[in-house]
Amino acid sequence: MNIILFSRKQVNHNPEQLNKLFSTMQRLGLNYTINEDFATAVENLLCMDIPRNRRYDGYAEAMGGDVMVPYGGDGTLLEAVQLLPSSDIPVVGINCGRLGYLTADNGEGIEELLERISKGNISYQRRDMLRVSGDVSCGSKCLALNEVAIHRHGATMISIETFIDDNRIATYHGDGLVISTPTGSTAYSLSAGGPVVDPLCNCFILSPIAPHNLTMRPVVVPNNITITLRLHSRGGEAFLSADNRTFTLYDGATIRLQRAEEQLILATPHNNTFYDTLREKMMWGVDNR
Repeated sequence: MNIILFSRKQVNHNPEQLNKLFSTMQRLGLNYTINEDFATAVENLLCMDIPRNRRYDGYAEAMGGDVMVPYGGDGTLLEAVQLLPSSDIPVVGINCGRLGYLTADNGEGIEELLERISKGNISYQRRDMLRVSGDVSCGSKCLALNEVAIHRHGATMISIETFIDDNRIATYHGDGLVISTPTGSTAYSLSAGGPVVDPLCNCFILSPIAPHNLTMRPVVVPNNITITLRLHSRGGEAFLSADNRTFTLYDGATIRLQRAEEQLILATPHNNTFYDTLREKMMWGVDNR
């Protein structure tokens, strides 16, 4: 089995956790490949040498029996998803960041986690993703696990004509619009006033960002449709973000969003349901009086 390790420069790497990670992989006979930034951090912190043939730069290479293990927070996991060589490779996140909503382990159970990976004793869920096409230069593989958002650049509000298939919903005037998957309902969409949605629901959520019309509210739509967005930015620029990547949009741009054929295979926390995670991460029911 090959563990595809991924982390970023800005992650606060914990030497004790990294030592457990690498010593446990060695004990269990797990092979690994590692991205350049993470390899450099590990070499500096653990004074170990990582051979050239274990490193990758850009997309990881599939080697058979692969599991992607991002080490960081939710942002690290979202970036790792973009480097997967195949959508058939499961992702098991280790959190050393803040919220870690998408991760399977909080960094304290690394040994147990790797043992369960080696034995195939991990629970997974298939999560829907959004595919982006249209007047935006984001490449042929422009997918988002959490959300796609169009937001203004500068002080002037933008307008976004929004269609579901051939049906016009509304024109959103304001700072922008978030189109979220159920997985992303607890991310940007939630901050914009959107609902919390069980990640296994077959839907997308449209949440306006600071709408100029106060009657505008989030809308939940089925995921078997095409969402078309037409941008009006008074001749200026706007931005499209797909998870943690940002691209420039110009006045008159048309963007289409659909449920991607690919799904992410995401590990679920051990003995933890979505609702357990919700209570833990959102501190629901905590009485601070």
